[in-house]
Amino acid sequence: MPNPTVPNLTLAQARRLALAAQGLHLPRRRSEPSQRAVAATAGHLQVLQIDSVNVLARSHYLPPFSRLGSYDTAQLDALSERAPRGLVEYWAHEASLVPPELFPHLRVWQRRTWMGASGLPAEQRMPLEAAVLELLAQGEPLTAPSIRRRGGGDPARPQEGWGWRWTAVKRVLEGLFARGEIGSAGRTASFERLYAPIVDVLPDPALAAAAPDRDEALDVLAERAASALGVTSARSVADYFRTPVRETRAALDRLVAAGVLESVAVGDLAERWYLHPAVTLPRRARGRALLSPFDSLVFERGRLQALFGFHYRIEIYTPAERRLHGYYVLPFLLRDVMAARVDLKADRAGGRLLVRASHAEPGAPADTAAELADELFLLAGWLGLDDVVVEERGDLAAALSLRVRTLP
Repeated sequence: MPNPTVPNLTLAQARRLALAAQGLHLPRRRSEPSQRAVAATAGHLQVLQIDSVNVLARSHYLPPFSRLGSYDTAQLDALSERAPRGLVEYWAHEASLVPPELFPHLRVWQRRTWMGASGLPAEQRMPLEAAVLELLAQGEPLTAPSIRRRGGGDPARPQEGWGWRWTAVKRVLEGLFARGEIGSAGRTASFERLYAPIVDVLPDPALAAAAPDRDEALDVLAERAASALGVTSARSVADYFRTPVRETRAALDRLVAAGVLESVAVGDLAERWYLHPAVTLPRRARGRALLSPFDSLVFERGRLQALFGFHYRIEIYTPAERRLHGYYVLPFLLRDVMAARVDLKADRAGGRLLVRASHAEPGAPADTAAELADELFLLAGWLGLDDVVVEERGDLAAALSLRVRTLP
């Protein structure tokens, strides 16, 4: 039973707060998004997760499209690749673009030491780290293969060159990146990181030396996550930046005691949730969006299920014969309902957006097929594709195909 001593929100109110916090409650503006709008969206979300899968578009490009519509991806690239950077890559939810001021706070709680070179013998690791740092200090951002070549090895022959073996170099780079000694100056066209000294990446070199207290750092991260989520459980706050749940609960309690957050009950959920007071409750939600599998609205599946009754799993790593909905499935948000899910693929050679499968959710609004068709054409245009092709898989396919054929 909810605690009667704390304010109570209905599930409908909590859904609208969540959508408002994520910038998904309003229809998109018709004007072309500006650089400032792209920067504001990225900054408000705090995290744009990076992923190498490119069957549709790189994952970090999709959240701004979901919220702004057709924007120039070069605007987002400029934020993370040109000085002074408004976004930097670091470990957050996963590898992500984040506001630079979060870097020292994330570094305090970064726990991916298993990705680094700690398992290498010290007599191999330490000279290799020094050599890598010396190379990068020369001023040119370099990819891992470039670093290995300049160290005297050939990436095509991974066992060649003591100390510069491909696996050893990569592990050293990952270790230096996780420790925050080097950063990413951007990505190449083939999506390889361009490594550089962290002081060259951050817009303010003082951020590289900052060492906040662990509680202070976690309070900052918890408040930022709560702001981006609007109303949320402790587990979802912890999941946003992948901080420990128990310590995150303590941080949330500190923020409630300080009046930064408010403790609330949501519907008949037993768990206490947290409300960020800066988020305004809209009277209704009027937005529409296809959401990346790595969108921050769908990060934490338990919260997604609790708020929207939407059970969602990424099936990329599921064998094809066992997939229920497809390989790269995007939820379709219509107003305040997760109305459908579609498996999408960009056929760039053929200039087509392929809808490999389309499934309606139980109780989906009557206009789901019509609204989804419009959204698919908007997405296709943004991707530079000329047509939308709906394949005959899924219970929404017939209605969606009919609607697509009637659109110009």
